[in-house]
Amino acid sequence: MQMAPLAVHVKHAGKTLDVELDPTLPPAVFKEAIYQVTGVPPERMKVMIKGGMLKDDTDWKKVAPKAGQTFMVIGAAGDLPKPPEKPIVFLEDMDESQIAEALSLPVGLKNLGNTCYMNATVQAMRAIPELQTALSTSPHLDILPRALRDLYTNMSRTTEGYIPSAFLTVLRQAVPQFGEIDRSGKNGMLSGYAQQDAEECWTQMANALKEVPGIDASGNTIAGGRRFVDQFMMAEIRRELKCDEALEEPSTVAIEKVLKIECNISGTTNYMHTGIMDALNSQLEKTSPSLGRQAVYSQTSRLSRLPSYLTVHMVRFAWRRDIGKKAKIMRKVKFATEFDALDIVTDELKSKLAPVSSRLKAIEKERAERRKVRKRTKVAQEASSSSSSRPEQGTSNAEVIPDVEMAPADEVPGDLEEESVYRTREARELEGLVSPDLTSDYGCSVTGLYDLVAIVTHKGAEADAGHYMGYVKKSVFHAKSGDVEAEDDEDWYRFDDDKVSVFPKEKLGTIDGGGEDSSAYVLLYRSKSLA
Repeated sequence: MQMAPLAVHVKHAGKTLDVELDPTLPPAVFKEAIYQVTGVPPERMKVMIKGGMLKDDTDWKKVAPKAGQTFMVIGAAGDLPKPPEKPIVFLEDMDESQIAEALSLPVGLKNLGNTCYMNATVQAMRAIPELQTALSTSPHLDILPRALRDLYTNMSRTTEGYIPSAFLTVLRQAVPQFGEIDRSGKNGMLSGYAQQDAEECWTQMANALKEVPGIDASGNTIAGGRRFVDQFMMAEIRRELKCDEALEEPSTVAIEKVLKIECNISGTTNYMHTGIMDALNSQLEKTSPSLGRQAVYSQTSRLSRLPSYLTVHMVRFAWRRDIGKKAKIMRKVKFATEFDALDIVTDELKSKLAPVSSRLKAIEKERAERRKVRKRTKVAQEASSSSSSRPEQGTSNAEVIPDVEMAPADEVPGDLEEESVYRTREARELEGLVSPDLTSDYGCSVTGLYDLVAIVTHKGAEADAGHYMGYVKKSVFHAKSGDVEAEDDEDWYRFDDDKVSVFPKEKLGTIDGGGEDSSAYVLLYRSKSLA
């Protein structure tokens, strides 16, 4: 049974202040709450408890705090956290017009001091709606998944930049490296928390979510069944190792579960697909049991399972011995907004994916044609309506009315049924082509075809410096299956901490890399649906 937060008091500098203490969360979260009212940074704070001092690993059960209890706090206060420039307004307090305006842009996250790596990662993971479903329906969650659930819930309830202090505290508790202090200041002076790597943050958060229960097709929690990450985010790779110098030596095969696939970037890499293939086909040296010495082996890796959400890591940072740190690979590498993964899977999986993949490609062309017809007929109807309602005001027979490009006779709206009718029919046909093995593996990709839905970019020359931003496709927030207008919207949202803006699809080419400006670093692809 989960305990409710306790209303307690803290005494600091002669003042008694009210705070909340949640015994189910780490002491670091309580210290963060104290910081919000006293201005004493957690790293300079001492909270006195019976028998000593409160530490980050103190067990609350041994402390046994009670409602109304007073804690003594020692430490010099700095500047209090600044309140938002505008008061936070919740949706339930708005009228309809305010709600419509507020919901036009998703909410951003405040930077709490070199936390852009976390903000960008949280926004990109928000492009997985099934994750939010799993978090909200599971009755029992570990500390970090619970904090992420609460963060997403709070983000959905406000329209101003949200302050993710509680989640940040839990993240640093769960992953101590993210609590590292920046020691690059002058004369060895400390200058706050250090910048971190967003790809490492993505991996650590995904690992922390591994125990979140899976969900079924209705969104209900699967008790005692598969976990969410295994269902929706985990790929499987078959790696075959063969000795180039002893062809008679039997090859070895290993199956590995991975949360991401890598795109290696060399001096000749121009496209993401090339970099992925380079990473999947590699050579290494190891001891050959048949030759009794070091020998060259070729490793061929192919995916034997594709998840619904496939993460691609653009390997943009490499260790440089001469400077003793990771340096950024600036090369421009074009990434795909649509990705056909059939080239990187095993022959066995390809045979299962090929029928539905091939038919879906043809159907998508038909959908594109229907969209064109609807657009043309809509323009023609609007122009015709405008022309018929125009006042005559003495027009003569000689007056020429500009021509309007009309839709061909065989493309009038009456020839097209509602889009939902087509989608239902198409889904039924495609479902009949899906391999039973894939149908039973809920959460895997049944098409092998993907759309890019989220990006984390890095700006700067070093991994432990610079600035991270998140990009999420607008349709992730607004589109529903068969919603033609929403599907047509190929633009994106850019999340620069709490500054959120629309990012036109035409500008995606500007984040391919090629310099210190923002470069795609982590890419999230979503499997194309059948409907």
